[in-house]
Amino acid sequence: MAVDDDDQGGEEYLFKIVLIGDSAVGKSNLLSRFARNEFDNNSKATIGVEFQTQVVEIDGKEVKAQIWDTAGQERFRAVTSAYYRGAVGALIVYDISRRTTFDSAKRWLDELGVHCDTATVRMLVGNKCDLENIRDVSVEEGKNLAEEEGLFFMETSALDSTNVRTAFELVIREIFNNVSRKVLNSDSYKAELSENRVSLADGGASSKKGFSCCSQ
Repeated sequence: MAVDDDDQGGEEYLFKIVLIGDSAVGKSNLLSRFARNEFDNNSKATIGVEFQTQVVEIDGKEVKAQIWDTAGQERFRAVTSAYYRGAVGALIVYDISRRTTFDSAKRWLDELGVHCDTATVRMLVGNKCDLENIRDVSVEEGKNLAEEEGLFFMETSALDSTNVRTAFELVIREIFNNVSRKVLNSDSYKAELSENRVSLADGGASSKKGFSCCSQ
């Protein structure tokens, strides 16, 4: 969503992004690595609603990403509809060393489909790629699932920072691009554009006299 910010004379973009996936795949550590560049080896299951807001600059505009963590609800398979409400981006996370978490990705995608708009930007994330020696899901399998489902795909490691910022920023940029495209294609924008075109065309000749096209 784009929010007008008259005080600053500009437009403020605030995008809600959700992290979903089985318990203990590293969602909270992905978020803390992106938001605070921190990693907690003793990370416990998140309790209570948790989100971080990060500011990213895209094409000279300030974009705020509000990234929500599942707050431990996924352990009870009870992620509420309120969690998804208003989300324009989602990272579906699995652990490359635990095949069951990869197998669950489709269930999470189905749930996302129930609660979110089809235009939601979605990325499949194979986390813990630092555990290469005990890998249980190949890169190829991740790519294939992402291709089948029309998702972006990336492997990350919250532990050593691999691709964490890249993954989040790719999703944020894609949301921004979608919003920009929507604005450009909106009827009000097109109407404004044609009005401006008329103003420029008609106003050009009389501008020296200080008249606008609408002056009597």
